[in-house]
Amino acid sequence: MTNSFKKYSTIIFTLAILACSSKKESTFIILKNPIATDRSFETITLDKNFLQIDSLENVGILNIETNTLEITQLVDNNYDNIPDVLLFQPEIAKNSEKRYEIVKVSDYEKTKSTDNCYSRFVPERTDDYTWENNKVAFRIFGPTAQKMKEDGVAGGTLSSGVDAWLKKVNYPIINKWYKKELETDGSYHEDTGEGLDNFHVGVSRGVGGIAIKKDTSFFFSKNYTNWKTITTGPIRTSFSVDYADWHADGTKIEESRIISLDYGQNLSKFQISLKGSDTISAGLTLHEKDGIVSGNNKQGWLSYWQPHEDSELGTAILAKPASFIGYEKYDVSTPDLSNAYAHLKVTNNIVNYYAGFGWKKSGQFNTKQEWEQYLSSFSEKLNNPIQIELIREK
Repeated sequence: MTNSFKKYSTIIFTLAILACSSKKESTFIILKNPIATDRSFETITLDKNFLQIDSLENVGILNIETNTLEITQLVDNNYDNIPDVLLFQPEIAKNSEKRYEIVKVSDYEKTKSTDNCYSRFVPERTDDYTWENNKVAFRIFGPTAQKMKEDGVAGGTLSSGVDAWLKKVNYPIINKWYKKELETDGSYHEDTGEGLDNFHVGVSRGVGGIAIKKDTSFFFSKNYTNWKTITTGPIRTSFSVDYADWHADGTKIEESRIISLDYGQNLSKFQISLKGSDTISAGLTLHEKDGIVSGNNKQGWLSYWQPHEDSELGTAILAKPASFIGYEKYDVSTPDLSNAYAHLKVTNNIVNYYAGFGWKKSGQFNTKQEWEQYLSSFSEKLNNPIQIELIREK
């Protein structure tokens, strides 16, 4: 071999090394589904630390199979105008894994979508706070409504229970229904094709309001006092509410909540921050007491399936089994105080649970068995989360 050939070979080899070393590094996440159930409408939460980046702005999730961008949502949880987490909802077959690439995208390239997960304060109807997604809608009541009730003013509401708005459609209805109720001759208490509000709360726990049990009695707060919207968007709406300190048979209780609702789910997540008790009881109103209370301690859920006017309705509380102590049917003669209660453990002043409903007329659940199967499946997924791995490749 001549010296010139050796020199030429060395140059080619060096260039090859430089080409390899300068090749752009790509970042991927691998999602693994460990159960024999297909997964969808489950929200994956990614933050800067996990992704090993300085900012979540202009981060996209590329579906490698379809070469399309996933719908994502940025959430600022601490109100500092800097996104804390990025959300998206993958679809993963049973016992399988799926790879996505983390890419940089411009605002123009981002997948545009509707705020199907929506919530807001409603000053035009005293001071409701209302939230919804494509499946369900809820509301709670504020201090103005409480004062009106205590002062004997018509239209007031004194309740820390959770109201259910029974919708049939997959698009947002909150603003439309309030306008219908307050600005027209129509009413959201009448179904004109989209559903209606015919769910009575009163002082009951509604769908997921909490109480503290002392001996054989239950105690609970009044209306919320302050609110903050955290986010709305295509994947999640969330907000926080505070409650004035209250007493459970002489014990002072301090309480606040962060409530969120994700796209495709019938259950809202309740994160309760609470001091003064190491247990709470999350309740479901029994209404006319003509329904069936059922539960599963192993899977961590309580259900109430009931006739509801000309249809049927399922409501539920669900938590991880580690915090699910048990449940009971509390049946008394005082109106609205009869509830089914799930007893939950408070750990480090925090307890998490899910609460929601399925209405037969919405076409989502036709029987008690279908509703309970949904709860069992929800529990299985909650307790076997999708596993996430970050890898970098050149």
